[in-house]
Amino acid sequence: MSAAQDPFYIVKEEIQESIDRLLSTFHQWECIPNSGEHQQLVKELHSACESISWQVDELDKTISIASKDPSWYGINDVELDKRRRWTSDARTQVGNVKKAVITGQESTGLSVFEMRRELMNLPDPDQIVDKPNKYTTANNDDYVSAESDTQLLLIKQQDDELDELSASVRRIGGVGLTIHDELRAQDKIINDLGAEMDNTSTRLDFVQKRVAMVMKKASPKGQFMMILFLIVLFIILFILVFLT
Repeated sequence: MSAAQDPFYIVKEEIQESIDRLLSTFHQWECIPNSGEHQQLVKELHSACESISWQVDELDKTISIASKDPSWYGINDVELDKRRRWTSDARTQVGNVKKAVITGQESTGLSVFEMRRELMNLPDPDQIVDKPNKYTTANNDDYVSAESDTQLLLIKQQDDELDELSASVRRIGGVGLTIHDELRAQDKIINDLGAEMDNTSTRLDFVQKRVAMVMKKASPKGQFMMILFLIVLFIILFILVFLT
């Protein structure tokens, strides 16, 4: 099976594209100072790391299944090791990015609540307490509204990612079914050809035995005619078997 038809390489290419986007976002995060955009990139990096890690884990499961009977899937131990190394490298890349982002967050000293407050441009809670109650209530309402909008945005992003992942899975499933049907059709053709060859071999053996018996009983002239007849018969059988 060629690499273009192998579902592993189709999924690998999609995951590699996701890793490339992750690394691009990570480099952008490194160059941007701590700000609202910086924290937005942090959220995108965490979400991308989780999504890619899940896809790599699923790909690892398919490798484990293929390793139980490599010949059935048309691969060998060398190819299995190559695929395991790639998933290991991909997991290491994602882990390094995730670790660097977490380390960067810890170095800023911002808590999760402070990060959310900074993203939504909310005032400091200590400052809210010092203001009159009517302003505190209004700020609380703003906070609840902003938090609700943020949650809805996150849910929408997750739904979009799930839809994209579902489409990828359906596409891979279709490719797998096509490959399976093609392999079954080729296996049937090979079996039919093997059966036809066996039948032809049996017939030739029978003809050879009868010819040997006739040759023993025939005169030299008869033997010559018999040889000529056999040559003609061989040509006819060759045409019937290989050219029809």
